[in-house]
Amino acid sequence: MSGEKCCLGDEYDSRESSSSSGLQSFFLNPCRNWLAAQHYKALSKRFKKYGLRYDDLYDPMYDLDIKEALARLPREVADARNQRLKRAMDLSLKHEYLPEDLQALQAPFRSYLKDMLALVKQERGEREALGALPLYQRTIL
Repeated sequence: MSGEKCCLGDEYDSRESSSSSGLQSFFLNPCRNWLAAQHYKALSKRFKKYGLRYDDLYDPMYDLDIKEALARLPREVADARNQRLKRAMDLSLKHEYLPEDLQALQAPFRSYLKDMLALVKQERGEREALGALPLYQRTIL
């Protein structure tokens, strides 16, 4: 997204890495690919109906890096995430959506976890490179 105007505004977060190929970035970038833009808009509409953000869908039981990143977040951010998840479950059980005025205020792709998750993954990579023991291990009981 170097210097080009994106049709989706500032809300789109370019998740392409420096090692990704040009073809892959074309298919995944909603500013360049019409199908990706349609998928992005559909996801945005669904998240807004329930007041969720993309980062709310990360499961801390699936990936221990996510669990550690969530534990490191400020208390207010973690409480807001839990509140959004509870509200979404409540609305889903009631077969209702957020009111239109509240849906307009939602920003589903504003990330709050990406920076902390990158830091946790970087620290884990450094520990592995140094040969240190991991801070956490998944154990099956």
